[in-house]
Amino acid sequence: MKKHTIVVLTILLGLLVSCGDDDSYMPMTETEEVPVVTDDDQGMEEEEEMGVTVDLASVPFDTLSEYGFFNGNLADLNPNQGVLEYSLINKLFSDYSIKKRFIWMPSDVVATYDADDTLLVFPVGTIIVKNFFYDNVLPENSRRIIETRMLIRTADGWEFADYVWNDEQTEATYDLEGSNVDIMWELNGETRSVNYRIPNSSECQTCHKTGDTSIPIGPKPQNMNRSFTYPDGDTSNQLDKWVEMGYLQSFPMDVASLIDWEDTTAPLKDRVRNYFEVNCAHCHIDDGHCSYRPIRLDYTSSILDENLGICVPPDENIGDGTTHIINPGNTGRSALYSRLNTTAEEIRMPLLGRTLIHDEAIALIEEFINQLETECD
Repeated sequence: MKKHTIVVLTILLGLLVSCGDDDSYMPMTETEEVPVVTDDDQGMEEEEEMGVTVDLASVPFDTLSEYGFFNGNLADLNPNQGVLEYSLINKLFSDYSIKKRFIWMPSDVVATYDADDTLLVFPVGTIIVKNFFYDNVLPENSRRIIETRMLIRTADGWEFADYVWNDEQTEATYDLEGSNVDIMWELNGETRSVNYRIPNSSECQTCHKTGDTSIPIGPKPQNMNRSFTYPDGDTSNQLDKWVEMGYLQSFPMDVASLIDWEDTTAPLKDRVRNYFEVNCAHCHIDDGHCSYRPIRLDYTSSILDENLGICVPPDENIGDGTTHIINPGNTGRSALYSRLNTTAEEIRMPLLGRTLIHDEAIALIEEFINQLETECD
C-alpha cells in the first residue's frame, strides 16, 4: 500500500473515533493541510536514514564527505548510522598524534573470527577509517585533523585511500602523493613540534603488507577485547558490540586480551612484548617488510628470548658499538635500543611512521634491558 494512502486512512479513522468523545474532537480548520508523502519523499527519507552510500566501483571518492561516514560538522567526526567507532588496547605510535578509528560494512556481510592473534577476516565492502589529529595546536590551542586514512576491502583485496584535511577543517581531499605538515602543539604542559609525514601509497604498502598482499594492522581480537564507551553513552565490550551490530559473526568467550603496555603493574617483559606487537610486528613477522631480520616481534612469537633479540647478534653493523640486538644490562650495546632512540633516518626503527622519539616507550625498554641478567655467549 502506498505510504500516502496509509496517511489518509489513518486520518479518517482518527476522525471517526474522535466523534465518540466531543471533548477530544478537534475538527480541522480550512487552513490546515494533510501532509502527503510521495514515493520520492519516502526514497529520500530512507536514503537519509541509511546515511552511508558506498559504490565499490566508484571508490576512492574525491572527498571524505562523499562517503557520508560523519553527520553534521565534518570535523566533529560524529559517526553516521552504521558507522561504528572502535579503539585498540595498544596503539601504533605516530609522532604523538591522536587517532579516532571507525569501521563500516554493508548490511549484507559480516566479519568472521579466525584466532585471537590474527586479524579478523573482513568481507568485501568493509571500510576501515582512521583519523589522525593533534589537540592543543598552537597558536589557537585547538584541534587540527591532519589526515583520514582508509582501507577499503574490494574484491581484489585492500585498497588504500588517504584524505588530507584543509586548513579550515571543513573537508578532506583524496591524496596519495605524500606530504609534510608542520605542527606545533602543547603536550603535558610542554611545547612540542613535528614535521608530520602524510604517507604516499608506497609508504602505506611498506607497513600494511604480508608478502605482496595489503592488510590492516591493528584489529585483532586480542587487541580489541575491551570495553568501550560509544558516542551514545553505551559502554560495551567491543567484540560483543560488533556482533550486536552485525559486523562480527561470533567469537569464543575466552579470547585472550593484550595488556596495555603503559600498565606499570604488569611484568616488564609483557609490557615490552605488547608494545612491539603493535609498533614493530607488522614488519618483523614472516613475510613482513623486515622478515629478513633475525627477530620476530609479534606478541605470540616474542615469548621466546631469541625472537626478542636477546643475545642475538645484529645482522647489520650500524657502527655504534652495539654487539647484540638486545645486550642484557647494557643499552649502549643493544642495537634495538639504538634504533628506537634516534631520529636518524638511515638507522631509526620503525623505518616509517615516526620522526620523533617515543620517550615513554624508550624509558620502558631501557628499564627492561637493564634488569635482564642473561649471560650472552
